[in-house]
Amino acid sequence: MHRDVDRSLTGRIGRVTGRIAPGTIGEVMLPFRGGTSAFHAHPFDKTSVFAVGEEVLVIYYEPPQTVYVDELPDVLRKDSQG
Repeated sequence: MHRDVDRSLTGRIGRVTGRIAPGTIGEVMLPFRGGTSAFHAHPFDKTSVFAVGEEVLVIYYEPPQTVYVDELPDVLRKDSQG
């Protein structure tokens, strides 16, 4: 078990720029250190697929450049408000 878990990206919303699927290394763009950076991405549940352009939620960050993502909940979607 990791004692010093880096949670700096947990809960961030990113946009998929490379298809994320089981057995592949996808890519997601995330706000990071005052800019935007690309991160390797994997589905957190190991079964989901996310297409390019989808917004996803970071569940876990594994430094230096890997995140595990899940579907963005409806409550956080910009198009579902108002």
